[in-house]
Amino acid sequence: MIAVRHGVSMVPDVDPLDRGLLLLSIAAAIAYFVTRPLQPFPGSVVIKALGMAPLAVVGFRVLGRAEGAAPQEAGRGVPDSALLATALALSCLGDVLLHLGFRRYFGAGLVAFFLAHLAYILLFVRSWPRPLRPPRRQLMLAAAVLVYGVVVTVWLSSHLGGYAVPVIAYAIAITAMTVSAILAGFSTPLVWMGAMLFVLSDSLIAAGRFRAAVPLAAYLIWPTYYLGQYCITVGVLRAKAGDPSAG
Repeated sequence: MIAVRHGVSMVPDVDPLDRGLLLLSIAAAIAYFVTRPLQPFPGSVVIKALGMAPLAVVGFRVLGRAEGAAPQEAGRGVPDSALLATALALSCLGDVLLHLGFRRYFGAGLVAFFLAHLAYILLFVRSWPRPLRPPRRQLMLAAAVLVYGVVVTVWLSSHLGGYAVPVIAYAIAITAMTVSAILAGFSTPLVWMGAMLFVLSDSLIAAGRFRAAVPLAAYLIWPTYYLGQYCITVGVLRAKAGDPSAG
């Protein structure tokens, strides 16, 4: 319970509705994880969706309030609140599709997550400092992510079959998302840490789908994925809503 309260308190400028939505998200994520051996069962897809959907609403509400209180940059286009909410909503759609039929809807789920990464990339890239002069540690971390992405993609490539093009495109998108999060230089490391957890989760899924399942992968995929998305959400809100001068 203390850990749950701490997770909620990490999000800045929350009102009672936001707090309730965050608690719902965390509770649903825990419930989905502990019921893993029983799935699928009636309602399990709803529990999974409730892990991500409330985060989208909270992100939109909290970041939207911060945007309303601050002058907007001309020509910025889609607001950050909409980009964050869109990335999380598309991820929720991907979650639902994969739960309803992992093999049947794998392609559709891949598209949903691909689009989610595009939204994240736009959100992160527009937060890059101008001019972009990342410190050496950021460059080294970004390089490590690039190498990891190439190695995993090459390892999978000969087993992808008809999914070669979409999977490689997806690998490029999630790698670009993670690199863009690193180079954004947010005031908190939560964003790039969350992105890397997202990569780890998807690597486990890809290994099980196209090569050989990693031991205990079924119990690692959801925690790494949810924590990744939660860290991204909290990190962006802390950087942009908690401290308007950051990110």
